[in-house]
Amino acid sequence: MKHLESEAQLQEILQNGKTILMFSADWCPDCRIIEPELPAIEAKYKEYEFIYVDRDQFIDVCQQYDVFGIPSFIAFSENKETGRFVSKDRKTTAEIESFIESLPQ
Repeated sequence: MKHLESEAQLQEILQNGKTILMFSADWCPDCRIIEPELPAIEAKYKEYEFIYVDRDQFIDVCQQYDVFGIPSFIAFSENKETGRFVSKDRKTTAEIESFIESLPQ
């Protein structure tokens, strides 16, 4: 999964195609639980570009998108938010896939 490097890069990424931002942090135990499953999720949903957003490095981005719990996911299409799975609760692979499948095509 590509890691966000700057807010300018984020704006560029969101302009093109379908994107899912995953908000996470190195210290988050619930984030580490789902980490091994993420490559398979990315492979299954190739129509999306998945971007890892480090909560500690990009706290302003988290505030901008009202992300106060991690792990959390926000989907975009052509710079418009199309869905969010945002909470402080642990997420399962099935819940993440259900969220992605619920997004508008």
